[in-house]
Amino acid sequence: MNRLKTGSLLALIIWSMAFTLPALAQDSTPTDESARITEQQNEIQTLQRELQNLKSRYAAEVRKLRTIETRLQTLTAKVLAKQGVQRVADMQNASQAKTQAALAAARGTQSAAGARAVIGSEIASQRGTEPSRSVEDVLIQQHTVFDQPLILEVGLTYTRYDRKQLTLNGFLALDAIFLGSIAVENVESDTFSYNFAARKALSPNLSVSVNVPFVQRWTTYQKGGAGGSAASVAQADIGGKVGIGDVSMNMSYRIFRETINRPEIVITGGFAAPTGQAPYGITWQVLQRDQQNFIQFAVPTKQPTGQGIWSANLGASFLKTLDPAILFANVSLTHTFRKHFADLDTSADTMTPGTVYLGNAFNYGVGIAFALNEKTSLSMAFSQRLNGNAKIRADDATFSETIIGSDGNAATLNIGMTYALSDKMTFVSSLGIGLSPDAPDFMLTAKVPFTL
Repeated sequence: MNRLKTGSLLALIIWSMAFTLPALAQDSTPTDESARITEQQNEIQTLQRELQNLKSRYAAEVRKLRTIETRLQTLTAKVLAKQGVQRVADMQNASQAKTQAALAAARGTQSAAGARAVIGSEIASQRGTEPSRSVEDVLIQQHTVFDQPLILEVGLTYTRYDRKQLTLNGFLALDAIFLGSIAVENVESDTFSYNFAARKALSPNLSVSVNVPFVQRWTTYQKGGAGGSAASVAQADIGGKVGIGDVSMNMSYRIFRETINRPEIVITGGFAAPTGQAPYGITWQVLQRDQQNFIQFAVPTKQPTGQGIWSANLGASFLKTLDPAILFANVSLTHTFRKHFADLDTSADTMTPGTVYLGNAFNYGVGIAFALNEKTSLSMAFSQRLNGNAKIRADDATFSETIIGSDGNAATLNIGMTYALSDKMTFVSSLGIGLSPDAPDFMLTAKVPFTL
C-alpha cells in the first residue's frame, strides 16, 4: 500500500513538472526580446543625436567659410583698387619727370644721364613704355641715337662681284657674217672689309661718328677668245693684301623728335678722305700681246682699297614707330671733288697724267623693322645708288671727256637681324642681294656694337 502511495506521488510530481516547465519557458522569452528592442531604440536615438550634432556643426562651418570668402573678396578688391590708383600716380609722375627733363634739354642744361631719359620719350608716350632693347638696336643701325655716350663697333663685310662681258672688234659682212676678233672678259672679285667705327653723342640732339675700314680684295681676271678662238683663255689672280680704306666722318643733328603724327628727322653731313689706295697710277702687268706687239691682256699689280678722291655727303633720315613695326627711310647726295693724278691710263706702255671727276651720286632707301621680342628684331630694306658719268681731262687736252658707260645704277635688297648678346653688346647681321647689274651679287655683313 505504501509502495502504491509512493509511486502515485512520484507520478503526480512528474506530471506537474511537465506542465510547469513549458509555461516557465514561455514566460522568459518575451522578456529577452523586449530588452533587445529597448537597446536598439536607445542606439537609434544616440545616432540621431550625433547626426543632428554633425549637421549643426557642418552648417556652422559652411556659414563660416562663406563669411571668410566674402571678406577675402572684399579685401582683394580694395587692394587692387589701391594698386591701380598707385599705378596711375606713378605713370603721371613719370610723365611729369620726362616733361621736365625735355625742358631742361631744350635749355641746354641737361646732363648725360638726363639725356638717356629723354631719348625715346615720344616713342614711349605712344606705347606707354620705354623703348625695348631691340628697338634701340634698330635705331642704332638704321637711324641715329643721341642717348649713348660712346658706341664702339667692329664689323666684317664680304662682297661678291662677278661680271662677264663679250667684246666684239670687227664688222658684219653681208649683214650676216662677223669678221674680226671675239673676246670674252670675266672679272670675279671677293672683297673683305674689316670696319672699326665709333659713335659718340655730344648733346641730346648732336652726335658724331668715325669709320675706319681695312680692305682685303682678291680679283680674278679672265680673257678668252683671242683671235676668234674660244679655246684661248688667259687668267690672272691679283690681290690678297690688307690695306686701309677711305676713312669717313659724319655728324648728325636731330631737328625734329618723333611725335604721334610726325617721324623723327635727322640731318647728316660728312666727308670721306682718300686714305685708301687709289685705282689710278697703279702699275699694270702685260700678260698677252698680239703679233703687232699690242697689248691684248693686262692686269693691275695690286688692288685699290679706296676711291682716291675727297667726297662730301649730305642727307636726311626719317624714323616712325608703329608698334610693333618701325618704318625708316633715308636720302643723301654725295659730291666727289676733282683730283689730279700722275697717270690715268690703264696701259702699261703709256702714261697719261690728268684730272678725274667721278660724278655725283644720289642714294635713297626705305625699310621696315619688327621688334620680335625684347632682344631680337628683323628688318627688310631696299636701297638704290645712282651714279653720274665720270669725266677725265688729260693735261694736254682742252676739255673734259665723259667716259661712256661710267654711270651706275646699283639696287640692293637687304635683310637683317639684330640680337642683344648682353646689356652692352649686340650682334647685327644682314644679307644684301644685288638687283641690278651694277650692284654686287650679294653682300654679307656681321657687326658687333659695344656700348660704353
